[in-house]
Amino acid sequence: MLLDQRRQQILSLIEQLGFASLTELVERAGVSESTVRRDLEQLERLGQVRRTRGGAAYVGESISNFDDRSTQSRPEKLAVAQAAADLVQPGDSILLDGGTTTLEVARRLIGKPLQVATNSLPVVNLLANQPQIELLMIGGYLYPKTGVALGPLAQAALQTIRVRRLIMSVGGITPRGLFNSNTLLVDTERAMLDVADEVIVVTDSSKLGHSALAHLCELSRVHRLVVDAGITAEWKQILAEAGIDVLIAEGTRVPAAVQA
Repeated sequence: MLLDQRRQQILSLIEQLGFASLTELVERAGVSESTVRRDLEQLERLGQVRRTRGGAAYVGESISNFDDRSTQSRPEKLAVAQAAADLVQPGDSILLDGGTTTLEVARRLIGKPLQVATNSLPVVNLLANQPQIELLMIGGYLYPKTGVALGPLAQAALQTIRVRRLIMSVGGITPRGLFNSNTLLVDTERAMLDVADEVIVVTDSSKLGHSALAHLCELSRVHRLVVDAGITAEWKQILAEAGIDVLIAEGTRVPAAVQA
């Protein structure tokens, strides 16, 4: 493999995972540890990765960034976000993970007296000046692809709290369970699952039947799934057999503040 091809392969793997260990990169690239280290040094000089103890994290320009993803399936996301926000009661303690759909949920929570914990910088920016919301920011390594805090620091912070509801998005759902885009994100979301009394997944129907890079959990970990009207009868049955309460969002019901 040519030098440039190998470095592009290494960079692509780190971007997909968010963080990749040195051992993993050596195995996938099929070269020596010293060669991978030199490649990482060069990628760091180019501003594409940040070397850490035992591996490297992705910090370059993402192929699919947050703004790009926010326009995908937008009517469905708005409908799902409104339906999920309607489930939240005044006084609830909730945990919001990162993602374009959960950001829309957060937008519809403005005005409710709540305790909100989140690892999402976009959600923090949205809710920081809302007097009725007591906001807790979960810190950690800030992943540029989604603007969420991930990794051991985030996981340690999550162990200190307990919430009534977790509202989370996913990269894909199959009968095997939930999937998301990288392993660092999945590790943090598993910690989220452990601190919530109720797990609510928000998704558009296009993600049903599709997996993503990393397996998050079994379907049985989910209590409720909020989805748009595009869900099929087959998927309604699959989710019902898994014991998941399915809420189908009808219509967009876009608030005036969002339309502006």
